[in-house]
Amino acid sequence: MRVLMAPDGFGTSLTPAEAAAALRAGWQQGAPHDDVAVCPMADGGPGFVATLHTTLGGDLDPVTVTSPVGSATPAAVLRVGRTAHVESAHALGLDLVPADLRDPTRTTSRGAGQLLVSALAGARRVVVGLGGSATNDAGAGLLVALAEALLPAGTVAADVAARLAAGGGGVGDLGPDDLRWLPDLRAALRSVDLLAAVDVDVPLLGLRGASAGFSAQKGATPQQAQDLERALGAFAHAATTALGDVRTGPGADLLGRSDARGARLAALPGAGAAGGVGFALALLGARLLPGATLVADVVDLPARIGAHDLVVTGEGRTDWQSLHGKVVAEVAARALPLAVPTVVVSGEVQVGRRELAAAGVTAAYAVAEGADAVRAALADPGGSLRARATRVARTWSPARAS
Repeated sequence: MRVLMAPDGFGTSLTPAEAAAALRAGWQQGAPHDDVAVCPMADGGPGFVATLHTTLGGDLDPVTVTSPVGSATPAAVLRVGRTAHVESAHALGLDLVPADLRDPTRTTSRGAGQLLVSALAGARRVVVGLGGSATNDAGAGLLVALAEALLPAGTVAADVAARLAAGGGGVGDLGPDDLRWLPDLRAALRSVDLLAAVDVDVPLLGLRGASAGFSAQKGATPQQAQDLERALGAFAHAATTALGDVRTGPGADLLGRSDARGARLAALPGAGAAGGVGFALALLGARLLPGATLVADVVDLPARIGAHDLVVTGEGRTDWQSLHGKVVAEVAARALPLAVPTVVVSGEVQVGRRELAAAGVTAAYAVAEGADAVRAALADPGGSLRARATRVARTWSPARAS
């Protein structure tokens, strides 16, 4: 049997390439007679640039940016011709913030703005991978970093810049007048084709938005999640009202209501990605695209799947988010029309069979079930994944008769 390994990364434990290698090694141990190939995937989150670099080639330019808590951290810009690719997780990744400092009311997306400034040099198109962030500030830090680099000095008042860069807890205090420079910032980027490759298709606000859906995993308490929701809602209104001051543009609807753009941008699929950085990029005119779809097209995933009898994918945790723009859903969607079964092997599986089947997944297996098993798996993520892949291989590819 011909088997293709096409996983995402497993959180901060395994990169997509490491996960694919572990799956392959485990499968070959359980079914040594099978032909196993690898195709690491990404959805805009961690591993996005490395995956594209493997397929596209190009040059990696090293840069240094600030982390969500203000420390210096290395990042990279992948340049392929006049297109630059960056990964927001290089600047905003949850792994960049020590556990005792994880507080999305204070972490900032400023480093992602610095990374974008570096990418803009000489580029006609910039693709920004979004996902895996420790921030929840609606991209306010990114906006001020861009404004300070691209607009005349003093355009952004010092107190406004400080509040924008202070984290998600402070952005709700700003009004449209504080953000009146946003139209100029958008105009400064008009000559660049800006794409946001988002890891989830959720909006900025609401029960499935940035704060309610994701802030807890970044360290927020339930009360902080509610406070962040209110702050991001107020910031979205202020920012889109500031853009709406350009009356000749799409800031108002046909009835002249300047809040029409705000509702539209905040509700965009992907606006809530990376703690709302998707929304900030949409303010600047970026197109929001599913990152997993973009990567699948780049690596020509359908052709790879079509050459195999089975495709195996996975991630750190398969949950409701997995069905909203993640790699698992994308791989299954590409395999289904080709009648190739999709098997999921993830660290944890928290979605029922019915939901998985509706997404095109044939079967799903967890590496660990229960708190103790999860802790043991995290102690040796590669070994745990290999062992589980070995057992799955014996189920799907019985040994040949001698």
